[in-house]
Amino acid sequence: MAVKQFSTEIGGRPLTIEVGRFAGQADGACTVRYGDTVVLGTAVMSETIREGIDYFPLLVDYEERLYAAGKIKGSRFIKREGRPSDEAILTSRLVDRSIRPFFKDTIRNDVQVVITCLSVDQENDSDIPGLIAASCALAISNIPWNGPVSGVRVGRINDEWALNPTYTAREKSVLDLVVVGNAEKVVMLEAGAKEVPEAQVMEAVSFGQKHLRKILDLIEQVRQEVGQPKMVIPEPTPEDIEALKLLEDKVKEYTKARLAKILELTDSVSRNNETYKLLGELDAMLKEDNKVTKEMRLKAAGVFHKMMEETIRLQVLETGRRIDGRTTEEIRPLNVEVGILPRTHGSGLFQRGETQVLSIVTLGSPGDEQVLDTMEESGKKRYMHHYNFPGFSVGEVAPLRGPGRREIGHGALAEKALLPVLPDKEKFPYTIRVVSEVLSSNGSTSMASTCGSTLALMDAGVPISKPVSGISIGLMSDKKGDKFQLLTDIQGEEDHGGDMDFKVAGTRDGITAVQLDVKNTGLTLEICAKAFERAKTVRHTLLDKMAEIIPAPRAELSPYAPRITSLRIDPKKIRDVIGKGGETINEIIDNCGGKDVTKIDIEDDGLVMVTSHSSEMAQKAMDWIKNLTYEVQIGEEFEGTVSQIVLDRNSGSEIGAIVQFLPGQDGMVHISELTDHRVPSVSDVVKVGDKVKVKVVDVDKERGRISLSCRAVNETPEQTTERKNNARPMRPFGSRPRPMGPRRPHDSRRRY
Repeated sequence: MAVKQFSTEIGGRPLTIEVGRFAGQADGACTVRYGDTVVLGTAVMSETIREGIDYFPLLVDYEERLYAAGKIKGSRFIKREGRPSDEAILTSRLVDRSIRPFFKDTIRNDVQVVITCLSVDQENDSDIPGLIAASCALAISNIPWNGPVSGVRVGRINDEWALNPTYTAREKSVLDLVVVGNAEKVVMLEAGAKEVPEAQVMEAVSFGQKHLRKILDLIEQVRQEVGQPKMVIPEPTPEDIEALKLLEDKVKEYTKARLAKILELTDSVSRNNETYKLLGELDAMLKEDNKVTKEMRLKAAGVFHKMMEETIRLQVLETGRRIDGRTTEEIRPLNVEVGILPRTHGSGLFQRGETQVLSIVTLGSPGDEQVLDTMEESGKKRYMHHYNFPGFSVGEVAPLRGPGRREIGHGALAEKALLPVLPDKEKFPYTIRVVSEVLSSNGSTSMASTCGSTLALMDAGVPISKPVSGISIGLMSDKKGDKFQLLTDIQGEEDHGGDMDFKVAGTRDGITAVQLDVKNTGLTLEICAKAFERAKTVRHTLLDKMAEIIPAPRAELSPYAPRITSLRIDPKKIRDVIGKGGETINEIIDNCGGKDVTKIDIEDDGLVMVTSHSSEMAQKAMDWIKNLTYEVQIGEEFEGTVSQIVLDRNSGSEIGAIVQFLPGQDGMVHISELTDHRVPSVSDVVKVGDKVKVKVVDVDKERGRISLSCRAVNETPEQTTERKNNARPMRPFGSRPRPMGPRRPHDSRRRY
């Protein structure tokens, strides 16, 4: 294929799609360039059907390449990219959630979409170009897909909308919203916000959707010129249709009465147990039926679950009643507790029906910050939220391995929800880690994690500006979409069988995070607006319940949390605190309980922070640092220790003594300043190890020298000044006296 380029302008910058240059053997491939950020999108579908599965096997991978940013991996031993970063996983999820609704869920061929970042300009985020590349690659491929979709990022800067703002501009924005959809509907939303009102977020959604059309037109132009005919998925034969109809009738006849009773059970454990029992009996019945083949038996469970979902949907649309008996606007029973773990720095338990999450806060020193060194990120992170979802939370056996995409995504959403209310580092310099343990799951554990983390932070005494809560709103609609019902606080069956999972978190004053997934082909702006309003009402109800247990952050930190004390020093003095090769700072730490007790962090601007579990050791370290960096003034008196007798370089005679009067600070007492009378030798007056009182008589900042005097201790400043003015000038320390005798004749010869 010849190389072809297609361009348009979005947000004041050209967006270019190129096809025909790379990945010629993929079913669909293109590159998207936005600024100097370039991504390659590819799509491939297997030729064979994967047998024995009842779901559509789609895999979306976003691949970061460090060369794209001109970086080499920091590890000394491993230089190639390894496990995807959290940002890469989140981008993969963003693309997956955007394109999945437009595949037929009956496809059983493996489909893989790979987005590879080839170049980043450190201005334009690669997630939006990556989404566009995936959409275009699928659109021009032979893979059956009902797209395209497109996405844009919307910011709010100085009360004006910004389209695809750069990284620098996003730092000034109160809203960071990704809108994905087509010309008619919204398919996916992802947002972080600084308490932005619902009406303003809806304005942003509408603004973003308007700008999707230009990109959709560009993708359509590419598809018309280079697109392939879509592969035809074989339709079921008349025999297959008849067999399926027979199976559906038998399943319906055998389970209809029992299913109605199962759906009346209010708790999911009983419901699941009865469902598994019924499926076992159903399989046994079908096994005895000669008209039912083995292949038909394998499909029976899927047929039953589809019938169950349709029954739930029909019941909600016709009666407004849900499977647990709630109305569409009703929240499940709430349970809120704090301070339930004795030795942690803060803990909070949030339970909503059968969804139960325990969040735990740990406070650490500034040095415990996470170091970020990815393709697009460099720096440090002081607030981390980690989410764990073990198998027992849903009554299943599952291996305990590292966090998967679900754990990364849910943790990031709860983290995003709480970031706007955290205190500034200057006010609260601690590193904060929150871990949310999902102990029981039946719907929206990410929003329960947000509520639980708010409770834990307040229990830990972290001075958050406002409490945050969140809820998920679901949707049930008919096939045409004309009739629909919003569902407050969805549970598992309503999530799996429903049309959306709309998570909204925030404070009483506005939204802090949004995440929308749909299972249909998108939402109208009307449904979006109603979902935001419903979430706002529920959010306030949750905040009221949380305020009954803990209305504000505790005034004091846990006694088991470390204490941070800080002071600011002259940046030029930092080297005095650190010492040669870290010798001085390590000595302070070793003498103040060791690294397990005391940590010292120093910023480039001279801010010194001492973190310690012992107030005594913290004070000792602070005093030590203050003494090291103390700028002595002329006339100050100290008691010091003689550490060295100074000898003349030439004659070897004793000319003074070095006295350490503060840790890391010393000065010299000249022999003439030891007493008020002449002495032949310094050792006649003081010896190494002696304690002496000294007064500062001169400070040479440029040379870093301090002159001390013992005799001036008993003098007034006027007496000392008069004595020094009347004294014979002394030759500088270390200078050589001019030799006496005849001068050597001048030799005019040049030596080479």
